[in-house]
Amino acid sequence: MAPAFEPVPLPKDTETQTETPHDTPDTVNNDAQVDYKSRVTVVGSGNWGSVAAKLIASNTPKLNSFHEEVRMWVFEETLQCGEKLTDVINRTNENVKYLPGIKLGKNVIADPDLENAVKDANMLVFVTPHQFMEGICKRLVGKVRGDAEAISLIKGMEVKMEGPCMISTLISEQLGINCSVLMGANIANEIAVEKFSEATVGYRDKREIAEQWVRLFSTPYFVVTPVQDVEGVELCGTLKNVVAIAAGFVDGLDMGNNTKAAIMRIGLREMIAFSKLLFSSVRDSTFFESCGVADVITTCLGGRNRKVADAFAKNGGKRSFDELEAEMLQGQKLQGVSTAREVYEVLSHRGWLELFPLFATVHEICVGRLPPSAIVEHSEQKPKLPLFYSTS
Repeated sequence: MAPAFEPVPLPKDTETQTETPHDTPDTVNNDAQVDYKSRVTVVGSGNWGSVAAKLIASNTPKLNSFHEEVRMWVFEETLQCGEKLTDVINRTNENVKYLPGIKLGKNVIADPDLENAVKDANMLVFVTPHQFMEGICKRLVGKVRGDAEAISLIKGMEVKMEGPCMISTLISEQLGINCSVLMGANIANEIAVEKFSEATVGYRDKREIAEQWVRLFSTPYFVVTPVQDVEGVELCGTLKNVVAIAAGFVDGLDMGNNTKAAIMRIGLREMIAFSKLLFSSVRDSTFFESCGVADVITTCLGGRNRKVADAFAKNGGKRSFDELEAEMLQGQKLQGVSTAREVYEVLSHRGWLELFPLFATVHEICVGRLPPSAIVEHSEQKPKLPLFYSTS
């Protein structure tokens, strides 16, 4: 059966300008002969956090304005061998639990003390599951440098009484520092073995800071482009996981590639409409960057959200996502299920459920109110056009 979702009409595009990718070699030379050296700390050490540390650590020795050492905060764990995870990382230069077989760089130092890890850093890279970020920020209030810059690699958002709060906003408001974002078609294990990939840095108004982040992350196999659209870039990274859950249901039920392509297209359309309803500043061109359509494609083909949703559908929804996550991901966390719940809360609170049938259906399947097959059977209602734009 073809998907019953009606595509969501988009607001009229008022954008007149697109961002042009910038090469990095010329800007690297600007680092020559400086007295002050910046310090980088990566807050998080899972799969993607370890890859981020590896990327940055490969660049800091080449940048005269940066200390070579890259601190990486590790949530301490005791491994089956009895050793502490941080001790093993520092001894072997490898995150044996979350990124086994990959050398991070000898200048990566694992630190189990969050406050100590960030105290001297003026470039903070946040890459933890989004549900932990409010607690981490509360621990860091008053503990980070006043001149620090942050970047979030975190997919997700917090939903509060007053509405949705993006993780970059949470970091800025709690810590009093500027926060950019980095999102893209980035499956961490592929970047770890240096397969070519792209990413997008979203920045607010400091172009020079965006270019610093580009220099820190860019390698011949990892190409980063700056875009002046924090909310658009961040919402792409957040919402694509909900679409990936839907794609996983399609795969688990063996519905075929045509259905999966339709789900991905409808999902991207809902991503654009939801983002522009929340933030009128979001640019249409952002969805054609790596953080947009490319990330939807790669996450729906190979991400962990798709993988676990596939297993959920194969089991007819009889095994919970929590159970499957624990069994299949070895300590890594899903983002799509919690994001689907948060998106549903926003839609319900604002009376938008009928306008976003794919997003709504994904959540209702995840919590057991609908069977996985409902991904192409549910919701025959058409969206109310006036909410989006006038047809006159």
